[in-house]
Amino acid sequence: MDWSDNPEQAAFRAEVRELLDTQLPERYRTPGGNWAADRRSDDPEERQAAEDWTNALAERRWFAPHWPEEYGGAGLTIWAQTILREEMATAHAPAVGGPGVIQYGPTIILVGDEEQKRDFLPRMVSGELLMHSGLSEPGAGSDLASLQTRAVRDGDEYVVNGQKIWTSNGHLADYLWVPVRTDPDAPKHRGISALLIPTDLPGVEFRPLINMGGEHGFNESFFEDVHVPVKNRIGEENRGWYVGATALDFERSGIAGSATVRRDVRELADYLASDEGRGRSRVASSPALRREVAEIAIAADVHYNLCLRIASMQDAGRVPNYEASMGKVFGTELTQRIARTAANAFGLYSNLWDEDDPRAPMAARGARSYVFSVPMTIAGGTSEIQRNIIATRGLGLPRT
Repeated sequence: MDWSDNPEQAAFRAEVRELLDTQLPERYRTPGGNWAADRRSDDPEERQAAEDWTNALAERRWFAPHWPEEYGGAGLTIWAQTILREEMATAHAPAVGGPGVIQYGPTIILVGDEEQKRDFLPRMVSGELLMHSGLSEPGAGSDLASLQTRAVRDGDEYVVNGQKIWTSNGHLADYLWVPVRTDPDAPKHRGISALLIPTDLPGVEFRPLINMGGEHGFNESFFEDVHVPVKNRIGEENRGWYVGATALDFERSGIAGSATVRRDVRELADYLASDEGRGRSRVASSPALRREVAEIAIAADVHYNLCLRIASMQDAGRVPNYEASMGKVFGTELTQRIARTAANAFGLYSNLWDEDDPRAPMAARGARSYVFSVPMTIAGGTSEIQRNIIATRGLGLPRT
């Protein structure tokens, strides 16, 4: 395999870098920018930053450059989309569009009807519509097919009642992608349908769940007699499990995550080699730490290649399955390892949480990444679930 860009890819990469150099808002030039929160912020400067970044990408149709032009994309290759996400992650530029662009839009392109494609997709890639997931329930996490949220057909509507939990950024979303049980008598995988539920409908309520980093990212979501149009069902009734599985394969593809991992390793190595880094780490030059940084750098390149394999499959018109699970489990566990390496390297300085504390190494990124990396092997499907997929669908091992 040739890892270098061909002339067309190199020209597109240069165009992306020019955009990042000239039009990325100042707010997003350091780690931590949250486009989804800024677009609904009460702070006019934060809202303006989100609007400026939205416009810069939307006018080039770069929310999803690989999507067909008739649905708001740029009609470019999957490699153009891969390059864009890679360069944005490397530059700390916030992703736009959320799961709607990453996983649900591509799923609608595959299984949605023409009306759904023309309704939802252009709004996703203009920044008008932000879609997030409403998947897990208090009694249905890893075993998502055990979900109990009900949708009862009533003419041209479904009436939805139930509860979801760990709804990431649901309070910021315009729509939720929600699997619901439409046939309670069918086997659990065969009685599920996928609905797109507007978050402003009567009966939809969010209650915040504050994570251990003190941030409001998760929610409990409640649905009480919520009337959802049947036209918002994606795919056939009672076939939503298989539609949702396709969406999760897109979620786990992960080229932006692999670029982030490579960037984090490089920045950690550069910091440890600097005068300030050596002053914050009593083991900066130790053979053990040097070996560990070298190992995670190699692992970061392995992860990058796993993600390139997935991109090549998508370029060939295939939907990655166990390959996406391989990238997901490897990448999230590597992210946790990098965070542990930084925390160990900085010792007691890793207890400093304030990003503005001058004593905090790398603006407290070691401490924050250690905390925020904990749920990564749970969110989007646990490592145990990923290994089951790899074993059964990749290696052909029997189910136990």
